[in-house]
Amino acid sequence: MKKRDILTPIGITLGFVMLMFGILSSGGSGGFLSFLQISSILIVIGGLFAALLINFNLDQIKLTRHVIMEAFNKNEQNLYELIELFVRLSERARREGLLALENELDSVTDPFINKGVLLAIDGIEPEVINDIMSAEITAMEERHQKGRAILEKAGEYAPAWGMIGTLIGLVLMLNNLTDPTTLGPNMAVALLTTFYGTVLANLVFIPMAGKLEIKTNEEVFLKQIVIEGVIGVQSGQNPRILKEKLSAFLSKEMKQRDLEEQDGEYTEETINEA
Repeated sequence: MKKRDILTPIGITLGFVMLMFGILSSGGSGGFLSFLQISSILIVIGGLFAALLINFNLDQIKLTRHVIMEAFNKNEQNLYELIELFVRLSERARREGLLALENELDSVTDPFINKGVLLAIDGIEPEVINDIMSAEITAMEERHQKGRAILEKAGEYAPAWGMIGTLIGLVLMLNNLTDPTTLGPNMAVALLTTFYGTVLANLVFIPMAGKLEIKTNEEVFLKQIVIEGVIGVQSGQNPRILKEKLSAFLSKEMKQRDLEEQDGEYTEETINEA
């Protein structure tokens, strides 16, 4: 289940607000307007977009909007509910057999869980189930990496195009040293392009790419729990043992909280082993 991740827009907005506050509090004659330079914006944005068109194919470029939107979403997955799901599946499988689990899948919306349980119902060997589902995780990581690469490359190219704009401004300034009226505007182009490129890279593109990488790692972690749960159900593990096994994925703090909520369901020794 996806929900809005408010930290991404808050972080970006806070960054730009702090920049504007720093500009306005400096007391310069031009104020905020002195940091608006259309030619500098065109150099950075135009050059960045052109470089991305060269680096990636059309299908990857089309995914840019979707990749960016993913940085504003978060997946809500309750680990306790996931563990309880497999405990419930294990109890029913031991009581009624694996075929009875098909009815349980009606309430499961995660396709990865559905696929794993169906493999278990089909009587696939645990090693084969692990190989199939691990291969899907690897494929998912590669897809995410390709999507994230657009933001990572944008983070590399933006400062570079800022430097190119700086060089353009310096060349224009040096060619017109005899005309003092051109020194200021040309120097503004030279400095502001680097400013724009650096801000875009370090406030937008690189942090977004980092967030997407963290989300991928979290998704891989959850899918590893699913694999262990599916194999445990397929092999007929005792539900209590399966719960203890899956609980190894919980952090010490989560186990402690669960201990308090469940009135001692986890032993203190289990908590200390985390």
